[in-house]
Amino acid sequence: MIPEAGVSSPIFRLKGGSVLDTWQELSASVEEHLAAMSSGERGVFAAGAAERLMSWHEALPEEDRAPFTMSLRPLLNSVWEGSLGDSTAFTAVKRGVAEYMLSEYCHNDGQDGPEDADENAAATTLYAAHAYLFECHDFAVWASRRAVDAVDEHLEHLAEQEDEELPDLDEATIAELQRQVRDLDLIANYSKDLQLATLGLPVDTAIRLRAELRTPLSRRD
Repeated sequence: MIPEAGVSSPIFRLKGGSVLDTWQELSASVEEHLAAMSSGERGVFAAGAAERLMSWHEALPEEDRAPFTMSLRPLLNSVWEGSLGDSTAFTAVKRGVAEYMLSEYCHNDGQDGPEDADENAAATTLYAAHAYLFECHDFAVWASRRAVDAVDEHLEHLAEQEDEELPDLDEATIAELQRQVRDLDLIANYSKDLQLATLGLPVDTAIRLRAELRTPLSRRD
């Protein structure tokens, strides 16, 4: 089972009304956007969240990278291809999810089982794959929450690697939610194409969407 995200997010531990109010407003805005979107748009949003977490993970020193997470890169690439108009990617995504479901990493053993699928980039990639295959609203919401959960871990890693001053957790978490709102606004501009993207789009349209959506949604800034 893919762990559900959200209840352990570090922002829930914040004290002070103004920061919490801002978080709640932005989080509500993200979820309202997702509820109003087509499944195709939600799939692209989830793929973007997964891509940013995956690229962060891939940038870690080799000894810190999780083998299971790294093994999901081909699956994420297939999710992108399918979400942006290549209907032939469906088989690859289906196979990737099936391999996960049949592996030891999909279990109901709680803390007694392997934790590999609970790593943020891995979980969000699996959410994105499920969002593409099953067109369920919840998977996109969980991808959003996982990206928020990952902020604390990412800041800890940067603090170990850099001497320069980094934003605090409150600021970084708010920035992540603001980023998600901007991404959703961008995706909404392509709603007409994305509504039918999983069924297949003309090659020239798919190529254009890769440039105009995958590239900006993948940026880590």
